[in-house]
Amino acid sequence: MTGQTEYDAVVVGSGPNGLSAAIRMAQHDLKVLVMEAKSTIGGGTRTQEITEPGFLHDICAAVLPTTASSPFLKTLNLENYGLELIQPEIPYAHPLDNGDAAVAWCSLEKTAENLGTDEKSYRNLFAEFSENWKYLSEDVFGTLRIPKHPLLMARFGWYGMLSAKHLSNSLFKLPHSKALFAGAAAHSIIPLSNAFSASFGLVLAASAHSVGWPIAKGGTKMVTEAMASLLQDLGGEIQTGAEVRSLNDIPTTKTVLFDLTPRQIAEIIPYNAPAGYLRKLRNYKYGPGAFKVDWALSEPVPWTNEFCRRAGTLHLGGTFDEIAKSEQAVWEGNHPESPYVLVSQPSLFDDTRAPKGKHTLWAYCHVPNGSTRNMTNVIEDQIERFAPGFRDTIISKHTTHAKRLESYNANYIGGDINGGAQLFSQLFGRPVLRWDPYHIPETSMYICSSSTPPGGGVHGMCGFHAAQSALKNEFGISSDKR
Repeated sequence: MTGQTEYDAVVVGSGPNGLSAAIRMAQHDLKVLVMEAKSTIGGGTRTQEITEPGFLHDICAAVLPTTASSPFLKTLNLENYGLELIQPEIPYAHPLDNGDAAVAWCSLEKTAENLGTDEKSYRNLFAEFSENWKYLSEDVFGTLRIPKHPLLMARFGWYGMLSAKHLSNSLFKLPHSKALFAGAAAHSIIPLSNAFSASFGLVLAASAHSVGWPIAKGGTKMVTEAMASLLQDLGGEIQTGAEVRSLNDIPTTKTVLFDLTPRQIAEIIPYNAPAGYLRKLRNYKYGPGAFKVDWALSEPVPWTNEFCRRAGTLHLGGTFDEIAKSEQAVWEGNHPESPYVLVSQPSLFDDTRAPKGKHTLWAYCHVPNGSTRNMTNVIEDQIERFAPGFRDTIISKHTTHAKRLESYNANYIGGDINGGAQLFSQLFGRPVLRWDPYHIPETSMYICSSSTPPGGGVHGMCGFHAAQSALKNEFGISSDKR
C-alpha cells in the first residue's frame, strides 16, 4: 500500500456493500477512499440504455426487497438524496398453464385468502414472520452471534433449515401454493431439495408481506447515486477507473476493505495472509451463472392472467416440480429446456424507464457457471407460454450470457451473481468459517462483499458488518450505534 495520500480506510469496489462499508467508516469521521475499476460506480446496481435511446434497463439488480429490509440502509435516509422506492400493487405473481396464477399480495391476509384450502397453512407459516419482520430482519441480516430475538429466530430456523420441497409438501396441498413458494425459494440458485433452500422462500415471502418488493424510480442506479452522495457529504472520496491488481495500487491507508470475491482477493494479496487462509479463498466455490435478456417493448407484456399484468416481479416455470427439475439440471451442469425465469416489469410502475407508451422488460434464467450458451429463445418461450403474442411486442433486445456478466462485473465469477455458491458450508462460513468472517487474519484488511454473511442482495449489510469489525479492531470503536 503505497502513495502520498494517507487514508484511514480504502474500500476496493463500489457496489452497495462497498459503499455501505465506506459510509459506515465515514460516519465516524474517518478519511475514506472508494476505488472502482470501472468508469462508473455501482457494481450490481447500475442502470443503462442498452437497447434503444430512452429505455432504461437495470443491468443486474432490479427489485429491492432487501434494500427495504436492510437494518443499515433504513437508517441512512437515502430519500433525502433522491432515492424513491415504488411499491407495485402485487410484489410477485406466478402464472400457471391454465391461465390462472398464484399471487403474492402485500397483504398476507389477501394472499392467504386466495389459496383455498391452503389459506390457514400459509397464514400460520408467515404471520409471525411478516408481523415481526422488523425484528427478524435484524437477525436474518446479522452476523454469527446469539440472536437478538432468539424465540422468533428459533422458529424461523426450524422451518428455514428444511428443503423447500419438504416444507412445501408438508404444509401445502394445492399446486398454486407450492408453485408460489417455489418461485420465491428458487432465488437461492440451489436445488429445491437441498437443506436450507426453504429459508430463501421464507425471507422473500415474509418481506413481501411486510416491506414489499419495491423498485427504484429511475432504476437501481438511484441507490448507488444516493449512497455516493451521502458518502461525499460525509467527506468520503470516490475514484473511478482505479483497478486494483496488487496492494501497490492502493494509497497509504490504515485499513483496506475489499468489495471483491475470494478468488480476486487471493490474487491481490498472494503473500500477505496465512497460507492456509489463502488456500481456502482460492478453493471457494462459485455457483451457477445467469443468462439475462433486456427488451424494449412497444406495449406491456400481454399476460393471459390479469394479475400478472399488475405484478412487479413474475416467476415463470410452472409447477413446483418443473422448477425443481430446472434448478437441479443447472447444478448438474446442464441447460434446462424449460428454465425457471425471473421477470421484472418496472415500466408498468415507473414512467421514467421508457418513452411514453413503451415499456422495458428484464429477465434472466440460471445456467451452469461460465456458460456462453444463448438462452434467449427458451426464455422467450417461457414468456410466450404465459403471454401469447409477447414476441410481437419486441422492438429490440440485449442479451448477456454468464461469462459476459463476469466481464461486466469482475465479482460475477462465471456469471455467479451471488458472490459464491449457496452451499450449506458457505451459507454460514462465507468465505471461511470464522467467528469474524470479515477480517483477513494477521492483517489490517477485511472482506465486505456478498461473499460474506448475509450474502447476496442490495442490502449493504456485508459492508456494514465488515466496517464494524474494522472499526473495532483497527480504531477501537465498538459501538453498534447506527
